[in-house]
Amino acid sequence: MASRMDPLSLEVVELIGTVVGRYYEEYERAAAEHSLTGAQARVLGLLSLEPMPMRRIAQKLKCEPSNVTGIVDRLEARGLVERRPDPADRRVKLAAPTPGGLTTATALRDSLNFAREPLAELSADERRVLRDLLRRMLGS
Repeated sequence: MASRMDPLSLEVVELIGTVVGRYYEEYERAAAEHSLTGAQARVLGLLSLEPMPMRRIAQKLKCEPSNVTGIVDRLEARGLVERRPDPADRRVKLAAPTPGGLTTATALRDSLNFAREPLAELSADERRVLRDLLRRMLGS
């Protein structure tokens, strides 16, 4: 097993940090083009995949549920998100995108070119290897 301090590991960590930094810069820029904060854009993106309760949004974003409530409140005020009862448990409210919210989430996703363009230069096999290595690093 490689030492945590070996030059190759340090270079990999630096490269991962650079990739993450560039991704967040582009995400913030794309969000701002839609008059959203990065956090609002991330919540809207999550909800475009499936409606979910605040607690689950908070778990996915690794933040406090009270922060998510404020974000959802602001998205709801803009007509991008609505709250609705969970069909499986009427006591639980789900946050769900409105049609306008889905349109905005799709436009946001389509405007993120940072990862898409470099990944397109990799073969499908290389992308699978990269995915599998990242999953392994994350323990999943």
